Amino acid sequence: MIIQPQIFGDSRGYFCETVKAPDFAKAGIPTEFVQDNESSSTKSVLRGLHFQKNHTQGKLVRVTTGTVFDVAVDVRPGSETFAQWVGVVLSAEKKNMFWIPAGFAHGFLVLSDTAVFNYKCIDVYDPASEGGIPWNDETIAVEWPKLDVEYKTSEKDGKHESFKDQDFSWAEKFCGNG
Repeated sequence: MIIQPQIFGDSRGYFCETVKAPDFAKAGIPTEFVQDNESSSTKSVLRGLHFQKNHTQGKLVRVTTGTVFDVAVDVRPGSETFAQWVGVVLSAEKKNMFWIPAGFAHGFLVLSDTAVFNYKCIDVYDPASEGGIPWNDETIAVEWPKLDVEYKTSEKDGKHESFKDQDFSWAEKFCGNG
């Protein structure tokens, strides 16, 4: 779900509400966040596609500096959109946000010279249950934007098993939730 807050601006700057519990509740988005994360990256850094099998994190993400192409992949067996992805450009300028429910893998590609990326998570990070899908997995076939430089990925992200070789039964419980 893409969220575009109302922005009130004048010559002094701007103001916007980034989380408003009653509005989020109407949209089915939880507001009991237990962990906030922030990352900084340079152009062509590609992070993901990540998920957690336990302590599964629904995430509200936004960019406070720069621009990224953000991707969510449905890994919930039985879902109508299982193995499908959606991508959105998030930018500090637009101040838009992206809600990624539990049961989705997540990743992003930095399009600007630098980007600061913020996550509000509904559960804590658990390194023992982390997993991922290769960013260039043939089954998922994310259409990442083409850049004039090579993507920069981590060594760890290069070691994920292919989508078709993974068991996503842990995510079945999230069907119908988001």
